[in-house]
Amino acid sequence: MPRRLAATFLICLVPLAAHADGTVDKLITKADRIRLEKYGESRRKAIAEAKAGGDPQFAETEKLLAKPLKPFSGLDMTGAWKCRTVKLGGLLPFVDYPWFKCRVTDDGSGWMLSKLTGSQRTTGRFYDDGDKRLIYLGSFSVNEDRPKPYGSGPETDQVGYAFRTGPKEWRIEFPAPAYESTLDILEFQR
Repeated sequence: MPRRLAATFLICLVPLAAHADGTVDKLITKADRIRLEKYGESRRKAIAEAKAGGDPQFAETEKLLAKPLKPFSGLDMTGAWKCRTVKLGGLLPFVDYPWFKCRVTDDGSGWMLSKLTGSQRTTGRFYDDGDKRLIYLGSFSVNEDRPKPYGSGPETDQVGYAFRTGPKEWRIEFPAPAYESTLDILEFQR
């Protein structure tokens, strides 16, 4: 009995994303719900467009996308991360950006992301969606513009799935973003 009680206590100490206990259903916009429903289709199309573009750098992104997914349990996402965006399909077949600074905080009700540098920013929150995937609801902003709250409209609302691929790496895939591409990937490393 004491071991079970101690294990329960330790589990409660580990920061977790906000649970998708209906919260996501209450918050997510209709447009973003549709984007998630078409995630697989958007991803396949984006990869095909990037591959057809022939950029040799795309091979690195293919390796990233092929990594086995790991559970988020045991990962403390809080703190500083380096992050970079890769855009697949759309206006250009493939674009990869340099590394910028991101930070994940925990306000007591779950993990929150802020991309701190670079001209294209995101701010948002993560929600559980199974053992190996989180849902991200966020807001797009440019440079030092103050981000609007999620739900402010299709020009700023962002939705994506987050996947963990290693002890110190994970990514968010944004299907059908409002600007430029068919799929955006925001990659994170410590």
